[in-house]
Amino acid sequence: MTFRRFTRSHAGRLTLTAIPVAAAVTLLTAGVAQGAVPVSFAVSGSQFQISASQLDGTGFSQYAGVAKDTAGVEHAVAIANIASATLHDLCQSVVAETPLGKVGVLITAGGGDAPATASDLQIGMTGLKGDSSFTNIRIGVDASTVHTGAKGSAGDFAQDADSVKITNLQQTAWSTQASVFTLTGMTLKLTDGSKGCF
Repeated sequence: MTFRRFTRSHAGRLTLTAIPVAAAVTLLTAGVAQGAVPVSFAVSGSQFQISASQLDGTGFSQYAGVAKDTAGVEHAVAIANIASATLHDLCQSVVAETPLGKVGVLITAGGGDAPATASDLQIGMTGLKGDSSFTNIRIGVDASTVHTGAKGSAGDFAQDADSVKITNLQQTAWSTQASVFTLTGMTLKLTDGSKGCF
């Protein structure tokens, strides 16, 4: 998979100093060459949920960005990059309005002793909950100098760390991509949209 170039934008910056954890989790978006948010694809009009009992990652960075939908509307996001991640008890859910009413899609993977894995993971998220710990974290660095391949805009606030661990992860996101995403034991179910990952 060819890494995708992301746009840079100063619009919709977040005060990420208050949510270092949220930056850390960026579970499901994949490695990019440079920049903040994917322009190689437009985000849908629906956010989705991601949860995991535990996320372990190496090569982490987080900074602010903007995700655009097909109507050109910009959505402020916190972009998280993880070079290599393992996800235990992974769940992803989304609900969409259709002519038949609400329809949900619920995907689970990585249970038991076979967690899901991702390389060059990048996620554009709007919310995160969980208990996190970082190794060699740097908070307040310039987004253009973070220690990951994907970087933000010069002058923007960012943080990075050698490794990150998040337990009881709950995340709301607009986008996720990865160069390799392995979903061991994956199941996919259609639902009535009444139940998500959390």
